[in-house]
Amino acid sequence: MDFYVDGADGPVPCTAWLPDDAVEVPVLLVGHGGSGSRRTARHERLGRWFAARGVAVLAIDGPFHGDRAGAPVPASTYQRLIVRRGVEATIAGMVEDWSTALTTLARMSSVDADWCAYLGLSLGSRFGIPLAAELGPALRCAVFGKFGLQQSGALASGLNTPVLIRGAAQRITAPTLFAMRWDDELFPRSGCLDLFDAFAASDKTLIARPGLHAGSHPDDEPMWCEFVMRHIGAVCVEDT
Repeated sequence: MDFYVDGADGPVPCTAWLPDDAVEVPVLLVGHGGSGSRRTARHERLGRWFAARGVAVLAIDGPFHGDRAGAPVPASTYQRLIVRRGVEATIAGMVEDWSTALTTLARMSSVDADWCAYLGLSLGSRFGIPLAAELGPALRCAVFGKFGLQQSGALASGLNTPVLIRGAAQRITAPTLFAMRWDDELFPRSGCLDLFDAFAASDKTLIARPGLHAGSHPDDEPMWCEFVMRHIGAVCVEDT
């Protein structure tokens, strides 16, 4: 289901995948990475997978991405635009956009906005960690990764907000899974470990795999799905 909400900087495109004939449905908020959108292949796959198991999935386009950009925007361009707008203001606007989208979806459907999970890596963590902090007790678990409190020179220097991110992480008490790339060329290892240490969750897990930022492992996505299903309170069904 596609819909729009009035966001901090104009219309925000949203997509939801909903279970059939369910009430008081928990919802997974999925944040896309840099140069991605709400309609990435991974989001489509996760949306169908979770909906088949009684969990709604909600995704929105971030600033300068997806339908909010009109056309694909190179990483150097969207980074420059975010810095020009102001990183902290952009993050605050994205948190507001997520909140509006979630409230709207709950009003339109049987989604329970007080029973949420979040999954987002890289840019999805940059925006998602402050969002997760704002969700408070409604957040039942979160998956973050490919992000840290330090960044390399390959990213626009004005993007880094370690004080804001550390402060948000210290407010997240829900079970947290953090996935890092041990050889990440964008987010140095020490900054990733510092971020993991900052999460206030007593139940938190660090998964570190060798390789660069864009790499992935076949077990990653199944592990995220199992983690979310274990904590969000939905009943699993057998694969068909």
